[in-house]
Amino acid sequence: MGPVAVLQALAQGPALDRIYLDTKLQGADAGSIRKLAAEHGVPVLYVPAIKLDNFNVGTHGGCIAQKSRVQYSDLQDVISQTIESGQSPLFLILDGITDIRNIGGIARTAYCTGVHALIIPERGVGALQEDAILTSAGALEKIAVCRVPSLLKAVDTLHLNGIQVLAAVMRSTTLVSSVDLTLPIAIVLGSEDKGIYPALQKQCDLTFSIPMQNDFESLNVSVATGMILYEAMKQRM
Repeated sequence: MGPVAVLQALAQGPALDRIYLDTKLQGADAGSIRKLAAEHGVPVLYVPAIKLDNFNVGTHGGCIAQKSRVQYSDLQDVISQTIESGQSPLFLILDGITDIRNIGGIARTAYCTGVHALIIPERGVGALQEDAILTSAGALEKIAVCRVPSLLKAVDTLHLNGIQVLAAVMRSTTLVSSVDLTLPIAIVLGSEDKGIYPALQKQCDLTFSIPMQNDFESLNVSVATGMILYEAMKQRM
């Protein structure tokens, strides 16, 4: 794609999912790309030139950008629109979920159960490209997706707007069925191997778990999301 094309896209073109920048790229263009990317909330990944060569896009000039199939929304805008419409906010926060099939499955269920937005970090989540769109059956193009620089700051924003933040964890004495999911809430979901980042969980107002008949190390995160959201939808209906 090249530095000039990336700068044009950042300034006036289509939304970008992420930018790959050669670790050795210097000069005014590199500095401008970093500055504009930060302003537009587009992650910049620093990679060796061989990584850029593997994209097979021809001459790249040390910089390649991926166009986004998802139109990202501003978190505060979505919160305000939801509250102004008279609805009780219901958000999902995805922490460290990198498997795009899980993300697609989560988005599909979230859209079907009335979730107002998915909140994802700029880094540490799988790219929402063609495979993710297909897995979601197109739901990722329908549901609001808020990409934020920091999930910790996103929680602060939710709290300032009167939205409780709940963490779905494996070990909690509070069961999902006993939680009032009709309130304005955001539910944090962590990866199956690492769970929720400790500092993020510490910011949550409550933790809850899904009861299981047999002792097992974890549920698939997409399946667990479905269980939680259908409980929320049942309560809200």
